[in-house]
Amino acid sequence: MTTLFNNWDIVAKGWYLVTASKEIPRSAVKSFNICGQRIAIFRGSDGQVRALDAYCPHMGTDLGIGSVDGNQVRCFFHHWAFDGKGQCQNIPCQDQIPPGAKVQSYATEEKYGFIWIYPDTVAPTAVAEFDELKGQELAVVADRPLTRQCHHHICMINGIDVQHLQTVHHLPVNLELSLHQAGEQIDFTLSGEFLSTNWRERLGRAILGPRYAYSMRYAHGCLGLLTMMQEVRWMPQLHMVYAYRPTESGETFIQPIYVTRKRPGILGWVITHLLLWLTRLSYYALRGEDGKIYDNIRFSTERLLPVDAPISHYVKYVNGLVASRWSNPLCEKPREPLHPKSLTLEREPVTTETLMPQPMLSAAKSCNLNPPSPQGEGAGG
Repeated sequence: MTTLFNNWDIVAKGWYLVTASKEIPRSAVKSFNICGQRIAIFRGSDGQVRALDAYCPHMGTDLGIGSVDGNQVRCFFHHWAFDGKGQCQNIPCQDQIPPGAKVQSYATEEKYGFIWIYPDTVAPTAVAEFDELKGQELAVVADRPLTRQCHHHICMINGIDVQHLQTVHHLPVNLELSLHQAGEQIDFTLSGEFLSTNWRERLGRAILGPRYAYSMRYAHGCLGLLTMMQEVRWMPQLHMVYAYRPTESGETFIQPIYVTRKRPGILGWVITHLLLWLTRLSYYALRGEDGKIYDNIRFSTERLLPVDAPISHYVKYVNGLVASRWSNPLCEKPREPLHPKSLTLEREPVTTETLMPQPMLSAAKSCNLNPPSPQGEGAGG
């Protein structure tokens, strides 16, 4: 059975970031390479964003060099016009529209200041949100995007790797896991006591209190929502979005986005931007050290330990996702969707079965329909 985790040939169904909303003004069209696909994004005269496969079915010209006519995009070459559903509505040289004059359309959403695309005509869910920020006006700051030299599934593990918080970042917290999964979204909450064996640890306890917690919400294996500063005193929660997508060059594109609730008044403006700055500061304090890891890794699940239980859960979660039409057709296999009923695990006991998922196909950019032996390693790109 072909697995999704760390597999460059399979793109899971999910919301993938395309570009900043401001890059596509009203009555503009532009095309992008998204997960190995050429996608034309255009904004109609009604202000709505639409997405189509970029190549015109007539002779294959990229619709991204065309023009927007009302709520349709018109090909530059022979001026065929397509609506948001991908159906050709006008051919200047004749009245009849051939049956095959259509292109694949995709669901889109605008959130956190960006345009997102789902690799199907209709998306079953919206772009993931923070529970505590739902329905509120948000202040959003996007940082510069970056790339990592490994598959995005590997990059996403960083947020739930408890060991490396102490070994790499020297953070003095002993954390335990609680997990909640609902469909294609999974929440990891890690909480525990600050240690007090040296002056740094005692200072942390004095400022923030005895306990600390943070949570990672993963959606579709391509979007991560981090909430920091939970269960502490003095500090409000800090929120950050990580948008991931694989590139044709075998790298992972990552867009960091800082998010907080917009507060009214001059004092509210100051607090809002202070929290955004603190979120950025927290991210930058760890980013360089993490980069050394994920730009130099050949990932393997062969010898996971009990402390690696969050990673084991994440791997099994990704392998339960559904492959999209953007996947390599030689690798794509029908999959049962995740059970819609929520699953809650509180500090679940760890067993050999929990830690050792089925052997995974993870050689970068290869398609092997026969699973490797249990000793096989995955390549991180």
